[in-house]
Amino acid sequence: MSEPTPPSGVFLETERIRLRRLTEADADNLVDLDADPEVMTYLTGGVPHTRAFIVEKALPHYLAHYNRYASYGFWAAIEKSSDAFMGWFHFRPFKDDPDQIELGYRLKRAFWGRGLATEGSRALIEKGFRELGVQAVVATTMALNTRSRRVMEKLGMTLEAEFDFPGDPFPGWSKADCREVKYALTRSTWEAHVASGGLQARSEG
Repeated sequence: MSEPTPPSGVFLETERIRLRRLTEADADNLVDLDADPEVMTYLTGGVPHTRAFIVEKALPHYLAHYNRYASYGFWAAIEKSSDAFMGWFHFRPFKDDPDQIELGYRLKRAFWGRGLATEGSRALIEKGFRELGVQAVVATTMALNTRSRRVMEKLGMTLEAEFDFPGDPFPGWSKADCREVKYALTRSTWEAHVASGGLQARSEG
């Protein structure tokens, strides 16, 4: 029996998540996502993005990736059971080294603590290594962001570097508070994890 054809614009699916292309119709979804100060804590110091910023800068930036790359970019994360917009994931060439692929995500708080960030990230990493010829996946976050750091570790990524935030500290934050970390996972390490079954074990839970 053949597999059903995925909806137009769908990049990949997991058990609970559908990743599809963003469109201009997602402006309200993105405004709602970035309006939560807790979602924005480690991105802006908790300052929400304005609608003007989303419509005029953020969304055009996200959409521009589809013209530049066939298989890299930003992907709307949809909960399959409810068809709800959960946020987005990105999987794109890393600005500091295009030979590395950067993984990132931003999810609404209602979807935190359910393993969805790990599930979506793991699927993107697998697609990258199995289908796209990726040699290394990297991810960055603030050193204080223990939630995201745990996700990276569950994915088999290891700490590669710690560095100063490129810019002024957020209002009310010290420079030390804004330190950032970079995690990485190479193809050879991922293959070794898969062969041993260790990556799956670390990713669950």
